[in-house]
Amino acid sequence: MSAVWRASRAAVRRRRLQTSVIGVVVLVSSMALVVALGLLDVASGPFDRLFGQAHGAHVVATFDAAKVSGAELARTAHRSGSGVRASAGPFPQAVVDIPQNAASEMPGMGPGPLTVVGRAKPGGPVDRLDLFAGHWATGPGQIVLALPDAPGMGKGPHSPIGKRIQLPGLQPLTVVGLASSVSGTAQAWVSPQQITALHPTTYQMLYRFDQAATARQITADTAAVTAGLPSGSLLAEQSYLTLKAQLAANPDAFVPFLMAFGILGLLVAVLIVANVVSGAVVSGFRHIGVLKSLGFTPNQVVAVYLVMVCVPATAGALAGTALGAVAARPLLHQVFQGADLATVNVTPTISSWVYATTALGMPTVVLLAALVPALRAHRLSAAQAISAGSAPSGGRGLAVQRWLTGVRLPRPVTLGLGLPFARPGRALLTVCAVLLGVATVTFATGLSTTMISYGNAVEGAGKVQVIVGRGETRFGQTAPKHGDTATQALLRGLPHAADVSAVGYANVRLIGQSQDVSLEGDRGGRSALQDDLARGRWMRGPGEVVASGRFLSKHGLRLGDSFVLSAANSRQERVTLVGEVMSGPADWMRADWTTVTALAPRAQANQYWVRLTPGADVSAYMKAARAADPGLYPNAKTSVNAGALTVISSASVLTLMLTVVAAMGVFNTVVLSSRERRRDLGMLKSIGMTPRQVTAMMVVSMAALGLVGGLLGLPLGVAAYRVVIPMTEHSAHLAFPARMLDVWHPGSMTLLALAGVAIAALGAVIPARTAARQTIARVLHTE
Repeated sequence: MSAVWRASRAAVRRRRLQTSVIGVVVLVSSMALVVALGLLDVASGPFDRLFGQAHGAHVVATFDAAKVSGAELARTAHRSGSGVRASAGPFPQAVVDIPQNAASEMPGMGPGPLTVVGRAKPGGPVDRLDLFAGHWATGPGQIVLALPDAPGMGKGPHSPIGKRIQLPGLQPLTVVGLASSVSGTAQAWVSPQQITALHPTTYQMLYRFDQAATARQITADTAAVTAGLPSGSLLAEQSYLTLKAQLAANPDAFVPFLMAFGILGLLVAVLIVANVVSGAVVSGFRHIGVLKSLGFTPNQVVAVYLVMVCVPATAGALAGTALGAVAARPLLHQVFQGADLATVNVTPTISSWVYATTALGMPTVVLLAALVPALRAHRLSAAQAISAGSAPSGGRGLAVQRWLTGVRLPRPVTLGLGLPFARPGRALLTVCAVLLGVATVTFATGLSTTMISYGNAVEGAGKVQVIVGRGETRFGQTAPKHGDTATQALLRGLPHAADVSAVGYANVRLIGQSQDVSLEGDRGGRSALQDDLARGRWMRGPGEVVASGRFLSKHGLRLGDSFVLSAANSRQERVTLVGEVMSGPADWMRADWTTVTALAPRAQANQYWVRLTPGADVSAYMKAARAADPGLYPNAKTSVNAGALTVISSASVLTLMLTVVAAMGVFNTVVLSSRERRRDLGMLKSIGMTPRQVTAMMVVSMAALGLVGGLLGLPLGVAAYRVVIPMTEHSAHLAFPARMLDVWHPGSMTLLALAGVAIAALGAVIPARTAARQTIARVLHTE
């Protein structure tokens, strides 16, 4: 075994170029794989882990206290065949209205409805609350708020602990603690004695089931639990799968395309390693013969070549895993930015299995890729290996060369076109590597085009140049001199204003839901963001709303469904969902102004979206608005979508990495070809071929393979795009209209097909120039 190791170590030192190619290819592929697997892991891992630790509720059920009693609800957890593993409740639940003045003095809280639950302690068999600051509310006049565990929230001048909330017609409540619920069961908690003063109208029951992996199981279990209760007593049910999907919505948008890059990188690594090792065996015929003549058995020869390739592969995998861990951190931060992590206090971290899989799996893949060409060394006898020349034999290569002599092309070009036929196996591997490189470029181009169009649509690029806000004295701003409608008329009357749309918001709630929903209303003008409609139609009158796919998924709605919205003033309005927009929060809808004022009669616009005439000066309009009313605060609209930029930048980096890897495969092929044909190159130069013609011959040989790879890789990249985009829509609850998927045109397709030629030429030019610079005397002396 020591002889095998010494021979392998000598081969690694002697074949530095091939060793470096293997190491770099595996390194880059390992980085891509760590990022892809890491994102897939953190997309679901943190929630599942924390949910299990906190004994989160599989279902949070809300019941009408006027139709069912607490005793009846307590008995539901013990029904035979219900599958209930554990339960908590019933907890009385009330909805109180937080006035504007109370909310302005309470950090982390806004005005509007607040869901309060009466609960004796934070622990229990289901939904163990994380009381991270203060103490539990045990007496009258005390309340615990559900807020994120952010720096300064528990202690310091910005902490709400010790502050008092004055509710209309009630005694003030003092904040004594801060807690978070992994199940999102409430926005605040008080003692069971205190909840009576808040006049609860509903009960809350928390259930954990034996089988709750799918929505069908949860639906069946909930139906079994509530069977026999009075009709209409169950007002709402919230599944933990909804919370999990909401948490993973942002990361899931990145998982499909990153996994596609990871698979492409893995395939490129396998092909190029197989090409490199095959070339090492072919170019080492004499070395194999010498080893066998010295007494090495066929198995030992195979072991030499396997060890020779596993050394750089292992080093590349370890380095790539470490660099992938570093590269994944900023990407994960960007991906999870904006996700609703505060409610579960999750810090995304990659599990150790991702690093172990990459560090051990990549060398294993390389070993398997090297095994087939290394077995060729096993079959060679010592005499065959020693007598084999360094140049390939004749046969089909010479036949093709003779046929090409009749083609009316420059001789260096015809010689170059014939070179790949001398080593068809190597040429096929090179074509496959270029094919995957072109497929990657094609896939990334289509993805980037769609995401640019998506980002422009959701941000209203080119349609809103200025957003004007109304000043509020509670924020130390100057109050506007004009009223709401007068301000809109004022802004519309300023020079170069093409359209002004007033935008206001109202906090409402779906009947039976514990969380608020922001209802955005547009008044006057054409809505600046109508172009982000993906399915259905836009609102045409009162009682019609549009929302995002995340909203539909969270609340289990479809286009055409009707539901009731309730405001804090007890006003209710039935609305119909008529359209789905491409993207948006899970707690947001858009309606016309009449629908907003039906729920909140005193609602006023607090923003004005201004579209200017073509060529107008944005700064000049902003100065004019400030001069007309000092209480107006205009800002230039920026059209930057962070999610789209993250996808585009990540795709660009990964495409560059895999393109470089594919070019390195071509680089290795040209190096092997030039070494095998040193005698031929010397003879060609001796009869008058210039170094420039030698370079052209070598580059043309690879460019031809690049063209074939480009033509084959183009449909593969389009197919990958067609597969990944629907997966992204489904997993991230996005919706792309048909116009954004029309990204393939004859001109761009032609350029993408020629990308294979560019990749091949990029990898071939350096070793071709090196071979062309060798002198005739040096080449023949070496032979």
